[in-house]
Amino acid sequence: MNASGDELAPDVRAILEAARERPGGETRVSVDARSFPEAVAETEAAGRVPVIAEVKPTSPTTEGVREDDPVELAREMVAGGATALSVLTEPEHFGGSAESLRRIREAVDVPVLRKDFIMNEAQLDVVESDLVLLIARFVGEDLPDLVEAARDRGFQPLVEVHTREELTAALAAGADIVGINNRDLGKLEVDLGTFEALAPEAPEDVLLVAESGVKSVEDAQRMREAGADALLVGTAIMDGDVRQNTETLTTQ
Repeated sequence: MNASGDELAPDVRAILEAARERPGGETRVSVDARSFPEAVAETEAAGRVPVIAEVKPTSPTTEGVREDDPVELAREMVAGGATALSVLTEPEHFGGSAESLRRIREAVDVPVLRKDFIMNEAQLDVVESDLVLLIARFVGEDLPDLVEAARDRGFQPLVEVHTREELTAALAAGADIVGINNRDLGKLEVDLGTFEALAPEAPEDVLLVAESGVKSVEDAQRMREAGADALLVGTAIMDGDVRQNTETLTTQ
């Protein structure tokens, strides 16, 4: 299942090559995680749209670099109604760091997702978070072991998929929080129809997160109508006033 290099955009190949070389933590972490499913339920009970707002200084698909203090950005997102936060820890292509995540998690009371390209178990031990991203396409046959290793440490694994085959693998690995990425990481193209096609294939007890491509209230409504329990939104929130952008997307 691992993607071969010639199937991937050059930027993605470079990210994966760097990720494979990145060291893990020196000691095993143990996490007392804030419940993401409970946070989603509380948001819905309050009549708002559950949004994972992403602190993303830059990326291969965005222009420029956002140099604000990531902690202040995170606080503004939470003030705007974010159910949870996604924090990039990939340093070379996204401007993230484990230290930023650590500072943000100490400053807020919502669940925090560590978003990175985790390739092996030792890389789980870099920093504590509430959720950790595991990308089915890139970890391949190691997915079941990584899901188990993440849970053993207290993490809630969010398993990202883009195809039916990857969704099947995620479910077989025991994933109960699944992110369906509308962006094809091979070509970096976005199609909201990806979520619409895959969501019906997931069991009702799986919490579904629509990732990538949500740029407007209309996009958010479209994903919710297709079955998204939560939305992961980066660029549309980071581009401008993050509090106002978050409020706009979380208000039904």
